[in-house]
Formats: sequence, structure tokens, C-alpha cells
Amino acid sequence: QVQLVESGGGSVQAGGSLRLSCVASGYTHPITYIGWFRQAPGKEREGVASIATKENKTFYADFVKGRFTISQDKAKNTVYLQMSSLKPEDTAMYSCAAGAPWNSLRPNGYPYWGRGTQVTVSS
Repeated sequence: QVQLVESGGGSVQAGGSLRLSCVASGYTHPITYIGWFRQAPGKEREGVASIATKENKTFYADFVKGRFTISQDKAKNTVYLQMSSLKPEDTAMYSCAAGAPWNSLRPNGYPYWGRGTQVTVSS
């Protein structure tokens, strides 16, 4: 049973930083990508960043390029999302997902999801 547990969310002021963590365990199926997604109230879930776990190649949504960095520590089975220069519009529930998707920044194709961690950015 794959388990993904996120942590690191919180409340910060605009311009601040947070680092989210996603600890994964129990893989029984091929996992080629870990992705970070977010969903704000009344909005659809959107892809933020993803990492190809074998090649260590990273992908970002345009709205976070230059501000967010995704990375992994394979020894700890952990994927991080370093978020800097946060804006109020970054406020959302952030979740990580694992799978072998065709498009790593789209939520469909990820069968495994964590419960999420809330990020709130105040102006």
C-alpha cells in the first residue's frame, strides 16, 4: 500500500518561504514521477511541479518558475518543494502524488495521493 505524507505547510506573509516535504513508502508498482499539486477553494486542482524519480528531471508550472524548486532525497524517500517569494494567490492545499503519468503536471494518471498540507499566504 503506497503512502504519501506531506508536511511543512503553514501561514506566511507575502514574500516569505516554506519547504514542503512528501515522504513516500510502500511502493509496489512502478513510480516514475512524484508531483506536487495544489487546490484552492472553488478552483480546480492544478499541477505545480514534478520530478522524474529516476532521471531527476524536473518540471514546473509557468506560474511557479523561478520561485519554487522541487528536489528529492532518495535515501529518505522524500520529495521536497521549496517555495520562495510566496504570493497570496499561492494559498491552497498542497498535495503530493505518485505514479507513472503521461503528463506529469496533470493530476490524472497519478493513482496515489497524500492528504495534503495547507499553505496560507497573507498580504
